[in-house]
Amino acid sequence: MARRPSSRLSGPLARSSLPLQEQLYRRIRAAIARRQPGPGEKLPSVRTLASELGVARGTVDTVYARLVGEGYLVTRGPAGTVVSPALAPDDPPPRPTPERSAPAMDRTPPEVRPFQMGLPAIDLFPRTLWGRLTARAAKRLTGAALAYPDPLGTPELREAIAAYLAVSRGVPCNAAQVIVTGGYQAGLSLIAQTLLSPGERVWFEEPGYFLARQILQAASAQLIPVPVDSHGMDVEAARKSVPRARLAVVTPAHQSPLGVALSLPRRQRLLAWAAETGAWIVEDDYDGEFHYVGRKLPALKSLDAADRVIYAGSFSKTLFPGLRLGYLVLPLQLVRPVVDAKRATSHGEAILSQGVAADFLTDGHFGRHLKRMRGLYAARRDALAAALRTTFGDRLTMSVEPGGMHLLTRFAGGGSDLEMVRRAGRAGLAPTALSTQFLGHTPDNGLLLSFTNIAEDQALPLAKTLARAIA
Repeated sequence: MARRPSSRLSGPLARSSLPLQEQLYRRIRAAIARRQPGPGEKLPSVRTLASELGVARGTVDTVYARLVGEGYLVTRGPAGTVVSPALAPDDPPPRPTPERSAPAMDRTPPEVRPFQMGLPAIDLFPRTLWGRLTARAAKRLTGAALAYPDPLGTPELREAIAAYLAVSRGVPCNAAQVIVTGGYQAGLSLIAQTLLSPGERVWFEEPGYFLARQILQAASAQLIPVPVDSHGMDVEAARKSVPRARLAVVTPAHQSPLGVALSLPRRQRLLAWAAETGAWIVEDDYDGEFHYVGRKLPALKSLDAADRVIYAGSFSKTLFPGLRLGYLVLPLQLVRPVVDAKRATSHGEAILSQGVAADFLTDGHFGRHLKRMRGLYAARRDALAAALRTTFGDRLTMSVEPGGMHLLTRFAGGGSDLEMVRRAGRAGLAPTALSTQFLGHTPDNGLLLSFTNIAEDQALPLAKTLARAIA
């Protein structure tokens, strides 16, 4: 009988100056190179491996997501995560990277690689301003503020978020409905913990955001893949096939990963379904602020007369992901149970970071920063799209949507997108394979290319590098 995959991966992590995530990443990469496990073999679930290693689930989640993006792993819904069957039997093992003897505090952070998804324009974040606000917030700290923070978030930040959303996204709410979280994943985990029992059904976009999918699978939810077309999630198809579900998770502003907007008629049908069946809707508004052509649709929550929408936002895309701050706007009926769950599972987020973020919003810096980024992203998007067309010609099919932070590209005769990702990785690039965003098996292949960190004068050289890598 074959050994369980967990037995090959689960030994205690060694003492090392390397972060736990990097240690686990290298361990799994090395095991795959030894064919332990081999192509097509299943890996332990996130929950199981985290328990066996004695690390946080988020650590394993992040490592699995990184390996999926690089083409080493494939997620198969309820069947779990497996080593990619596309890996050739003679693929050479990755070269081991020697651990540096310098202490961890001297290590440089991972470099942002071209086309890497999920990052705002790191190169143009106003770090000097942020530093001044941080110093000012630190001087305000009292002795009481050095104790455990309120798990729900500081009143100042919750008030600032509520005021901003009311004006910018048309979301009517008060600070009592706002809960500060450690990012979108932490917020979705809190929702799943509060609302879902094992086996309960969740409508989920197909394709959809893979980290959200993994969180719901870890909660033992039964994911119902709902097809997405040019108008967003096909609500009628979901109602016909599985009319009752506990939860629907949607990205209505710019669907992740296809980039399309959920049309107004479908928004209305989705809200009507939730009101009729007593279901809840999670609106992941991860990049709703970045719309470049025409008028952007309002937030789904702004149309929510029956109060069935949980609005989830994050500062990861608008400021920087290292801040690790997000928020939920809860329907009034859910405030008490979610608050109780948050208090039971968290001591809250860093008080200093919350103070700086609150000042950044209330002093008007946030609105000015977003305005600047919209102009920058529009220019970078157009430059990359033009460079790709020039480089690939009629071999390229590309989706350039009115908003979002990436381009969806498909290449005629390009073969497996997982193989393209691997080849691009060897050239120092970091696209994401479209096929990894599907719950089930799909013949759809393509590359997701973020443009946020690609300066206009680098678009053409990088497009040519990509062409050489995946040729």
